[in-house]
Amino acid sequence: MTSVLYDAPGPRAKRRNILYTAVFLVLLALGIWWLLSVMSDHGQLEWSLWKPFTQSDAWSTYLLPGLANTLKAAALAMVIALPLGAIFGIARLSDHRWVRVPAGVIVEFFRAIPVLMLMLFANQLYANTDAVSSDVRPLYAVVTGLVLYNASVLAEVVRAGILSLPKGQSEAAKAIGLRKGQTMTNVLLPQSVTAMLPALVSQLVVIVKDTALGGAVLAFAELLSARGTLSANYANTIPSFIVVALIYIVLNLILTTFASWLERRLRRAKKSTGAVLTAPGGAEEPVGEPGVAKTDDGRAV
Repeated sequence: MTSVLYDAPGPRAKRRNILYTAVFLVLLALGIWWLLSVMSDHGQLEWSLWKPFTQSDAWSTYLLPGLANTLKAAALAMVIALPLGAIFGIARLSDHRWVRVPAGVIVEFFRAIPVLMLMLFANQLYANTDAVSSDVRPLYAVVTGLVLYNASVLAEVVRAGILSLPKGQSEAAKAIGLRKGQTMTNVLLPQSVTAMLPALVSQLVVIVKDTALGGAVLAFAELLSARGTLSANYANTIPSFIVVALIYIVLNLILTTFASWLERRLRRAKKSTGAVLTAPGGAEEPVGEPGVAKTDDGRAV
């Protein structure tokens, strides 16, 4: 079957694709076998190293509390950074220079600073004030750094998503009398969400992973930091890294799967939207059927 975008593979191309797939699977199997052999030679496959993960103590004492802190910091950063990024992204498109220029300066400033530096700065700032206790200071510092950096990145994603729409969308909105705010909220933003979703999800995945920086430098008890404590007690460094890596993979896979489902649903909703008229006799007909002119009683001319 031939598409507008590509030609369907022929018999030779199909055989070549099957060959490439077989070669890849063989190389993958050899790589897994080599990795397991190396781990076995170094004693990393012994049951005593993996046994703690089959018991409840390792999970209830170390991994699950660390996972809860990771999700808490990531959720707070997402909830704050998403609307903040949308606000600054829209502000960068403003016709008013006094709005557009400061928004651009703020976005470019925080986008240029490493997120780890923002976390350290926020932690030092909170340490010099009495408003934040030492118990929650690492969480506040991690969330602050994540929000400042990712909101500036999301602002660029929003701006690029809106600019990717045809100019005819905003011109049509002006033609029917919509104000700038109405055009943005009712016409441009809803249409640009679908285009922005892949980049938005990628940045949300980055937020989840960057919470580990707080555990590395700010003693924030997140998942990776909890792994270090568990490894020190059970002396299973490599197995603990593998288990925590799998947890991160599952978290990000859930996030990307949900985003893919949401994107498909939004695209289907756009395709199914359309005005419908009721023809004489109760039959529904689409408005403006191209290429067919009709009289008032519904008969084709």
